[in-house]
Amino acid sequence: MSEQSVSLSTASRTQANNLLRRDVRFLGNILGDVLVHQGGRELLDLVEQIREMSKTLRAEYVPELFEQFKTTISSLSPDKRHQVIRAFAVYFQLVNIAEQNHRIRRKRDYELSAGETVQRGSIESAIQDLKERNIAVNDVQDILSGISLELVMTAHPTEATRRAVLDIHKRIAENVMKLDDPTLTIREREKLNETLVNEVLILWQTDELRDRKPTVIDEVRNGLFYFDETLFEVLPNVYEELERCLAKYYPDEKWHVPAYLRFGSWIGGDRDGNPSVKAKVTWETLTLHRQLAIKKYEEKLNELVDLLSFSTSLVEITDELEESIRTDREHVELKNVDLWRNTKEPYRIKLGFMLEKLANTRNDALKGSPMRYNHPNELREDLQIIDRSLRHHFADYVADTDVAKLIRQVELFGFHLMALDIRQHSQEHENAMAEVLAKMNVTSNYAELSESEKTKLLVELLNDPRPLTSSHLDYSESTRECLDVYHTIYRAQKEFGENCINSYLISMTEAASDMLEVMVFAKEVGLFRQETDGSIRCSIQSVPLFETIDDLHAAPAIMKELFETPIYRKAVEACGNLHEIMLGYSDSNKDGGAVTANWELRVAMNEITAAGKAYDVKLKFFHGRGGALGRGGMPLNRSILAQPPHTIGGGIKITEQGEVLSSRYSMQGIAYRSLEQATWALVTASRLAKYPQQEPSDVAEWDEIARSISETALTKYQDLIFRDPDFLTFFRESTPLLEVGELNIGSRPSKRKNSDRFEDLRAIPWVFSWTQSRYLLPAWYAAGTALQSYVKDDNAKLETLKTMYEQFPFFRSLIDNLQMALAKADMLIAKEYANMIKDSAIRDRIFKQVEEEYQLTSDLILRITGQDEILDNVPVIQESIRLRNPYVDPLSYLQVQLITELRELRDKDEDDQELLREVLLTINGIAAGLRNTG
Repeated sequence: MSEQSVSLSTASRTQANNLLRRDVRFLGNILGDVLVHQGGRELLDLVEQIREMSKTLRAEYVPELFEQFKTTISSLSPDKRHQVIRAFAVYFQLVNIAEQNHRIRRKRDYELSAGETVQRGSIESAIQDLKERNIAVNDVQDILSGISLELVMTAHPTEATRRAVLDIHKRIAENVMKLDDPTLTIREREKLNETLVNEVLILWQTDELRDRKPTVIDEVRNGLFYFDETLFEVLPNVYEELERCLAKYYPDEKWHVPAYLRFGSWIGGDRDGNPSVKAKVTWETLTLHRQLAIKKYEEKLNELVDLLSFSTSLVEITDELEESIRTDREHVELKNVDLWRNTKEPYRIKLGFMLEKLANTRNDALKGSPMRYNHPNELREDLQIIDRSLRHHFADYVADTDVAKLIRQVELFGFHLMALDIRQHSQEHENAMAEVLAKMNVTSNYAELSESEKTKLLVELLNDPRPLTSSHLDYSESTRECLDVYHTIYRAQKEFGENCINSYLISMTEAASDMLEVMVFAKEVGLFRQETDGSIRCSIQSVPLFETIDDLHAAPAIMKELFETPIYRKAVEACGNLHEIMLGYSDSNKDGGAVTANWELRVAMNEITAAGKAYDVKLKFFHGRGGALGRGGMPLNRSILAQPPHTIGGGIKITEQGEVLSSRYSMQGIAYRSLEQATWALVTASRLAKYPQQEPSDVAEWDEIARSISETALTKYQDLIFRDPDFLTFFRESTPLLEVGELNIGSRPSKRKNSDRFEDLRAIPWVFSWTQSRYLLPAWYAAGTALQSYVKDDNAKLETLKTMYEQFPFFRSLIDNLQMALAKADMLIAKEYANMIKDSAIRDRIFKQVEEEYQLTSDLILRITGQDEILDNVPVIQESIRLRNPYVDPLSYLQVQLITELRELRDKDEDDQELLREVLLTINGIAAGLRNTG
């Protein structure tokens, strides 16, 4: 890049940052106007006073000012306190909107100023890189045919923001975008200001708290919102850009990129620990998926009706299109659509019949009839007939844009919109199997059999064509529900197509029998079937979810055992010799801490991949990442590149949870950039897998060092979490765990069982609580001790870690994730939460341990990276955290005060719903401020 272009880039970046500050200031001023309007000048002055004190304390800690700050907060009247909390919470919502808009602006600004320069992390940069490396067309085609990424929306309750509030955010964002329009008149700018004041006022007067827990179907509709608003349009745009770049750099080839990027969902299929997800809810979910897909196609066909006004007075259509219209006239009775009356506009006539058939697709009574589309391929074929006819009279442009895009949408979304995964806990299958086998007099004590006895029996049952269950037998409610799920899957595949459900995930997979139980139940309904010639038909796959550290250790042996089981191996063949395996980041982190979880996940992936290769099975790893650092959260492109390249051969699945959905996919520009970067990462990782780079000769030694660091970290982490008898008291009393459970953010309970055991606490409230209290403990604890145990006082070993940070991608990713967690954590504020602990001995002892570990970790990270401050390597995020902290801090201090008052009341068997409401408001505000829940 030339000096001039660098100078232009720097100047444009500075200008863009000025625009971000302008937007934040503009929205902050509007909020100030609303505060004066709603609470008088006194309210605004009070908020400003608290903000200034907090900002000053962040710049320099002065004990006297700190005490004055806490006194000001603690002396607020309930009414003023409520308004102050909401003022800071709403401010963060507005800042988040401004930052999201700025991401879109930055991309546009880069494209405007860069000229011919290709943006790093773009799709074009990935294809340009292939060309510059002289990778041949055939090899590019191999790379594209081998890549696969499925992003899976989950029902995990980590979105604290109501849908109604997100709708207001969207309107504000769209209006703020208009500020960049240089053609706006003075009056138009005044009108825009009035509109935004009105929207912020609506936001101020809209309750950000849900008055009830959402139902599962509420959650399904929330997930579908992103398809309706952004993904239906954005996904095909990503494909279009990839094909444009391929045509630019490999112009002699005609490109049609296979479907490599899709979305899936757990919402309505994930029944692990959620008693509300019944078989009928799963069926309703699939029906809603189809309804939205058909609605979107109807919208697109109606747009084509307006567009395709071509007249046979001027053009000649194909015989194929004419014949298609004649066939439709014979078979399709028009009831829902008025046929186009102008007989010289054949495309509009054809589209009328297509709209009628789409409307009839909703009608199950017409199944199999030519009156409706019985398969999405039939809709695609009609569109291809239109496409060929348009090209016949040289209307290529409309064919290449509008029609081609709709064809791609049909290929991507079908009538099922996205695949729905089913998930259930392994124990539920064992319980149901035990009951079924007892009723059929196969064995009365299945649960008590050894693992080898279980697998031997289950393999025999898989090879036996006779049924195990009967509609004439009475089963317990839980067993009946378990069986109903399989019947629903079979029925759904017949109704919505086999792609609507392909994966049955098994939580807490600990043995091969957990997988075989699912296959035996699948056999009962015809999802698994052995033909008379010995071949296998299988349309569902058992997908193990290896979650805890022990499960990760056991995973390679479990998969080897299954691959060596002939009938199971045939089932894998029936699924294209591809096996999906899910790795749990949340529970492995909760079980072993951040350092050990990351290491054990890497080891498990490598060993399972080796097992698959030995048995000629491709593996698709499903990474169960959360949004927060303590649950494996990181940007989408980084999470792809974090995988060892040789482990991505069968494709990748990644969960997209909670606030990640709204931050990535609520706006088209951001959704596009996120998916573009994911495509860049996917192509880059696939290229690295196909053409491996020479690894440094020290990798084996580095692996051994990382293993020893992980072992020390595990001991240190579990000494506190599992072996300190006072730790649970420390956790419950110094975090808002109990209060988080009262925030209506999900349909699923926060515990798998009605139990106070740590093992039964879900990872989400575990991480959410530590995030709220500013410890972020699961994301960094034990790292300092582990690193120090290796370095000790040996400078040569410190130099080794520095080299690992520079040259070992796994270690660099680990250290950078630790940096992010340390930057968001704050021991001064965490100490305020620790003061809520009643037993001062417990508080002082454990907090001292945590604080010392935080300092040790921070010191070692700085020594390894050579930085002066944490996150010097990512100044944009460092600055964002620095700017946000003075606004988050008051909410944290208020939360401590409110929780203390609430718990004192509850200790006396009293309660105060308004006090609880204020606590929940601080939870929402801190989540918005830190841009993380769990």
